[in-house]
Amino acid sequence: MTNQIRQHLAALKAAGIEFIPRPTRSTAVEVPFEHVAVPEPAAASGPAPGAPAPPSADSPDGRRLALQLLAKEIEPCSKCPELFSTRTQTVFGVGKIEPEICFVGEAPGGDEDRQGEPFVGAAGQLLNKIIAACGFQRDEVYICNILKCRPPSNRTPAPDECENCRGYLERQIDLVKPKAMVALGGVAAKNLLQTSTGIMKLRGKMYQYKGIPLMCTFHPAALLRNENWKRDCWEDMKTLLKELGRPIPETRK
Repeated sequence: MTNQIRQHLAALKAAGIEFIPRPTRSTAVEVPFEHVAVPEPAAASGPAPGAPAPPSADSPDGRRLALQLLAKEIEPCSKCPELFSTRTQTVFGVGKIEPEICFVGEAPGGDEDRQGEPFVGAAGQLLNKIIAACGFQRDEVYICNILKCRPPSNRTPAPDECENCRGYLERQIDLVKPKAMVALGGVAAKNLLQTSTGIMKLRGKMYQYKGIPLMCTFHPAALLRNENWKRDCWEDMKTLLKELGRPIPETRK
């Protein structure tokens, strides 16, 4: 009976009736309709019919979205006052989700600070050649840096700056899920391996970063200054390709 009454009241309300007369022994009292409790319809649960389901958090699309949100989270970061006050913008990372290789450099330079993308200057052009020599296109790998902001005058990142960015980098790599990694230069190698050993002693051998095979080699900017190291860098990359079970492309002499 109660449900029938409620349905009747709802129908009256829909018809525009604002008062319901309530007779008594002596007189009829008008009761404002809004004082009569009418239950609200139950909220619909789940996505609307025909709407696409959101991607799962661990799917490539879900992690790609999470990377975009992480990049937005980093944009206003002011943990390093000097970097915050001198940068043009933060430089997050580019590339493929679940790539064969993730290249991790030191920090953005002037070109990267202006364009908002890592490795787009002279060192970036050489990195593209290294990537191609390994049998990949730039958009088939992932590229990022230890720091997301350019140090003034491209100076070496300070230890506390690297530590301030470490959490961002770890979350970034966790979302990218590369099969292997390359630390480009001493700053990247020392921070990923948490060691004080220099790049000359670290390069040429395979390591592990959270279970991911890691090769340490020279930074492309160092190769531009000392071309004799290019052969060593290529040997490092061949060792990594063997670790991945990939063929070693022939290089032009």
